[in-house]
Amino acid sequence: MLAVLAGGALAVALLQPSSPAAGDDPLPYQDPTLPTAQRVSDLLGRMTLAEKIGQMTQAERIDVDADPSLITTNALGSVLSGGGSVPASNTPEAWADMVDRYQRAALDTRLGIPLIYGVDSVHGHGNLLGATVFPHNIGLGATRDPKLVEKIGHITAEETRASGPQWAFAPCVCVARDDRWGRTYESYGETPRLVKSMETSIDGLQGKPGQLDHADRVLATAKHFAGDGLTSYDESAAGTGAYPIDQGIDRVTRKEFDKLALSPYVPAIKKHHVGSVMPSFSSTDFNGGSTADAVKMHGNKQLITGWLKNQQKFKGFVITDWRGIRQLPGDYRAQVKAAVLAGIDMYMEPIQAPNNPTGWDEFIPTLTDLVGDGEVPMARIDDAVSRILKAKFDLGLFEHPLTDRTHIGDIGSKAHRAVARRAVAESQVLLRNKQRTLPLKAKDTVYVAGSNADNIGNQAGGWTLTWQGGSTNVVPGQTILDGIEKAAKGDVVYSVDASKRVPRKAVGVVVVGETPYAEGFGDVGGPQWAYDPGDAGQPRQKQTMELSKADKQAVRTVCARTVSCTVLVVSGRPMIIPPALLTQTDALVASWLPGSEGGGVADVLYGRSPFIGKLPVTWPRTVAQEPINVGDKQYNPLYRYGFGLSTR
Repeated sequence: MLAVLAGGALAVALLQPSSPAAGDDPLPYQDPTLPTAQRVSDLLGRMTLAEKIGQMTQAERIDVDADPSLITTNALGSVLSGGGSVPASNTPEAWADMVDRYQRAALDTRLGIPLIYGVDSVHGHGNLLGATVFPHNIGLGATRDPKLVEKIGHITAEETRASGPQWAFAPCVCVARDDRWGRTYESYGETPRLVKSMETSIDGLQGKPGQLDHADRVLATAKHFAGDGLTSYDESAAGTGAYPIDQGIDRVTRKEFDKLALSPYVPAIKKHHVGSVMPSFSSTDFNGGSTADAVKMHGNKQLITGWLKNQQKFKGFVITDWRGIRQLPGDYRAQVKAAVLAGIDMYMEPIQAPNNPTGWDEFIPTLTDLVGDGEVPMARIDDAVSRILKAKFDLGLFEHPLTDRTHIGDIGSKAHRAVARRAVAESQVLLRNKQRTLPLKAKDTVYVAGSNADNIGNQAGGWTLTWQGGSTNVVPGQTILDGIEKAAKGDVVYSVDASKRVPRKAVGVVVVGETPYAEGFGDVGGPQWAYDPGDAGQPRQKQTMELSKADKQAVRTVCARTVSCTVLVVSGRPMIIPPALLTQTDALVASWLPGSEGGGVADVLYGRSPFIGKLPVTWPRTVAQEPINVGDKQYNPLYRYGFGLSTR
């Protein structure tokens, strides 16, 4: 049995002969002229069990930042930045320096196997201050523009890799079927056909086969495998502090699961050649039994090994979600065993999690014991490590392990932000346009109000600077108010609560909607909470899909006192528009979560670009209608899936 301890107290047991000294001929795995399969085989044959298990292990940057030698002594294969986990100076250069510091520690290992560094670049490299922040996926689904989505993926890859990370935990290819789910905005839409059409994002991230080693490409991750968008809403959990829908159970037939959950992974693997897959926190229950009968995806051998790897011939590797194996039944040893035998290859096991004192430092000795005791076969370890090494060779990390900073000056560039602005304009969905209220005339006096008119934190949503995002988070860019002020030729009067006097003959624009959230806490009926100091310690609002009292009042006030009244809904999902409020509204626009370029909203308001967006999800009349999706037998939404007026 091999011992591994955190903190460098005992180095990894390295039992194979030393690697060649300086000046010796390169070993086969070090020869870039050889086929990748040959290099993988050669390197695998030189590795100890400790080195192999190290490759299967991923730590969080906070775990190793004070002592990067932990990477060396434990032969760690990967490090990630969770949401909001950034260097002290959140700049591209500081990111690149940080990743390179960890990489040098990995290169100090006996075999010099480089790290792969992962980050949630889900709508641009959102952790990095100054990166281009694109609309979230629900807005991109509204564009119906696969080529634009591919371009966005490419820019995201370029900005991510130029700052160090070579791996994006994106895209989410879930089919969101219940808007009460707090991750709805991570989905491109409610139909598999729409989601599949947007998987061009994988091509943008990875490039064509053979381009992964380019300085503007990263490894992509299709997530969350599978069925995270199909979980049933748990009414009993609402208001209890639990998550009513996130990480829940898919109570569907296998036929429905194949269509709505598995089908998007077929083109992701066979057409787009995605390099990694991340299992979902959710569970499956095809038999309609009790909760105890549900199978957690992190332990689902039938789907991970059987369907994904064997049936679909997936050649990449499977990475857990954040401490995902710890939701499996049994003690930690049983959890590790179940996950490894299910077919998971790499383990995201951060130590720095609230009330969880152990992570990868517990995973390594646990798996080591399981192999030593014969409960996990070496063939399963070799398969996992081979897949991980292949990705590292394909990324060119053995030849160029340190950050290629060629494109670092392009991060957040004018050209990149122009693409984001175009995406914002194309994502806007015009739902109501009474008497051709829109486009507005530039010469008109405009009165702007509402909670989301001048708040770039709300506009960017979750996964921006921090995990859950924040109303007080600020990224470079334009708010919607900024965009209106630049587009308008007449006077612009702004009052967040509509308390200022409305000028005579002014047209009104009221920007309402949600405050930021991400998984779990974004569930309707989920907990109210205070997470990060970015919101000044104020409790975050419970999510309801209902407009706030202040926003409703702002709409009523402005619509009663202006010549025309346009309401923009900035949100990660449809919001409920009361009939009386809708009657007062002349124009209604679904603006989604546009990101950093609020000028794109102004572009369609003022006719610089036409409204062309179509609803990627059904817009309900009431929350009680959820889940509501196109094709339902009883289908009476406020606005149907695919609806969208045009001003083209």
